Amino acid sequence: MTTTYTPTLGTRISTLFLEWKLPTLSAEIVSRLTAAGHDEALALLAEVCELEADARKERRVDRLRRASKLPAGKTFESLDRDRVPKAAFLKVQELARGDFLDRADNVLLFGLPGVGKSHLACALGHALVEAGRSVLFTPTYQLVQTLLAARRDLTLPKALRALDVFDAVILDDLGYVQQTADEAEVLFTLMAERYERRSLVITSNLVFSEWNRIFKSPMTTAAAIDRLVHHATIIEIDRGSVRAEEAKKRNPKKKNEEEG
Repeated sequence: MTTTYTPTLGTRISTLFLEWKLPTLSAEIVSRLTAAGHDEALALLAEVCELEADARKERRVDRLRRASKLPAGKTFESLDRDRVPKAAFLKVQELARGDFLDRADNVLLFGLPGVGKSHLACALGHALVEAGRSVLFTPTYQLVQTLLAARRDLTLPKALRALDVFDAVILDDLGYVQQTADEAEVLFTLMAERYERRSLVITSNLVFSEWNRIFKSPMTTAAAIDRLVHHATIIEIDRGSVRAEEAKKRNPKKKNEEEG
């Protein structure tokens, strides 16, 4: 079916050219072709422009996906919804719209090991990437070591600025590995640097009352929590370990022995 030219299509053409940093085309092409009576050409141009817009979006999402370092399989589609509390699932799906990134809000997911915190955080990350937002997924200990090396090399400010390209940094398993004083310091520096500027998505098996094990100093612990929760959505996953349940299913004999 041939597209019929309408003023709305003309506006769309002009908007796309402006997005592509072609201001002269944006300002002139529609008015000139309309004045020359080339409505059919404008309709065809609109179709081609939409093809270009789709291709650009696909290339951008591919770049963002590679840069995100997100585990490929941990998406909403692969998540077993029966094993995740409904309230937590719905809240993360709501967050996937990305509004919290515009406000530089944080997302904190708490729960015991194996309850699906990381999968939810990754699913959120994948959804944000599909929407064209920049995300970085990293185990907390790995990023801390990178920042610690940068501090030793006197390049910590540069390393922190490099993270600014990401709308959200997903720190997985905060507190899983005990931090030294130096590691705790660079972790706090990261949190302070992104405060009210960029978002953090954090998974942790430690509740706030145990965060002194991460930051060592009560004052630093309080300051870190204060910055994180000031603008944050907190999601608690109150259930048993999914991995433990799967292990029992794989080893029914062991399960029976434990119950006996």
